[in-house]
Amino acid sequence: MGEEILINFTPMETRVAVIENGMPQEIYVERLKRRGIVGNIYKGKVVRVLPGMQAAFVDIGLERAAFIHVDEVVEQGAVPENRGNTSIAQVLREGQSLLVQVTKDPIGSKGARLTTHLSIPSRYLVLMPGNTHIGVSQRIEDPEERDRLRGLMQALLSDQEVAGRGYILRTVAERVSEAELAADIQFLNRLWDSIQQRISEVTAPAAVYEDLPLNMRALRDMAHAGVERIKIDSRETFQRAVQFARSLVPEIEQKLEYYPGERPIFDLFNVEEEMQKALGRKVELKSGGYLIFDQTEAMTTVDVNTGAFVGHRNLEETIFKTNLEAATAIGRQLRLRNLGGIIIIDFIDMEDVDHQRQVLRTLERVLEKDHAKCKVTGVSELGLVEMTRKRTRESLEQILCEPCPMCEGRGSIRTPETVCYEIFREILRQHRAYDTDSYLVLANQRVVDYLLDEASDHVAELESFIGKTIRFQVESMYNPEHFDVVLR
Repeated sequence: MGEEILINFTPMETRVAVIENGMPQEIYVERLKRRGIVGNIYKGKVVRVLPGMQAAFVDIGLERAAFIHVDEVVEQGAVPENRGNTSIAQVLREGQSLLVQVTKDPIGSKGARLTTHLSIPSRYLVLMPGNTHIGVSQRIEDPEERDRLRGLMQALLSDQEVAGRGYILRTVAERVSEAELAADIQFLNRLWDSIQQRISEVTAPAAVYEDLPLNMRALRDMAHAGVERIKIDSRETFQRAVQFARSLVPEIEQKLEYYPGERPIFDLFNVEEEMQKALGRKVELKSGGYLIFDQTEAMTTVDVNTGAFVGHRNLEETIFKTNLEAATAIGRQLRLRNLGGIIIIDFIDMEDVDHQRQVLRTLERVLEKDHAKCKVTGVSELGLVEMTRKRTRESLEQILCEPCPMCEGRGSIRTPETVCYEIFREILRQHRAYDTDSYLVLANQRVVDYLLDEASDHVAELESFIGKTIRFQVESMYNPEHFDVVLR
């Protein structure tokens, strides 16, 4: 069974799921009010140059200024090898306007990341204005095919009056005809001419090019030869997709299907259920083992446990089988959750070096299917597997969730006992500072229950020590850590 793409469209939100062998592998969510901006091109304004960081902040019209590093600034006429010695202050100055493209969405507290190395994708090509290089995707491995594509491009470009424009042939360009490449070149050149026209008309900060919405990006970027069907549950979106396919991706028109079913499209392959699971920390393995995912500001950690799996032969075999299953599950979960940045995997310790190598190879093989660039550095001295996965957009959790208002993202809250002792300390502090007849403690139900039950002896002792009465009142709106001590 090949791949299927499901597109669930509503005016407020678009969701796309990539299904392989009947299982969801990737889920993308884009909301109208919070559309990602990766790929958008802006005429920005440099607001601050930071020589100490070799970077600058650029206003592109967002709440937070975006960030650009000196390596991402193309210095006109500079040889790339000499750029390492160039100071950002030599290249940029405050107040100047700058044409930039977003490479990373604003994530958490970080602003968007920018580059001046512009790239505009179409179906088979990526246009790179200001560059004359013709590159071929590394995923096209056949040397003859690489030479054929490069030769076709050189022949097509020699006929056109478009100096200073480079191209990269995308993975899906494998085996395509000269006519299809020519159509793509024409489309990209017209698009770049219209962008240049807009650049000359607007004042910074302003957007000059916006990438396609998610439902159209899915058709352009995800619909490769292995995709059998693309099901869309909105008639209007389906009709737009057909028009889009005819003009830009004709070979996928036959794969498009309108899904009018009563049953929601995301229920077909348990996508809703998988989305819910992908927001949880724990992932159950078929063998009885399980994984624990923890996403932090600095990195994501994955812990592998045997759980209820006791195996049949010996401990080493049990550990090896759990780790092998975990490696496959982790590769899928990274795509499903769209986790990026540094990822540390704590596999169960294996004595056998061959077992370690097989587990690592399994992980690498699963990651080969990943669209995001992954790099595995091997097993560290502590037995941890360190890897990185290119992060450009927010993870599924960052899109769908927010930090818990109770624990503020810590993942734990103080116990009623801890809060109770804090209340006692606050009463003693107020007793020394103010003169009053009695105290009223306002707190959450759990804390008041603890004070009146387990801590009632301590309350009586405190009352006799300070010579004042202490009364308690439940405040249902208070979170379990919040309390107030009122003088009466």
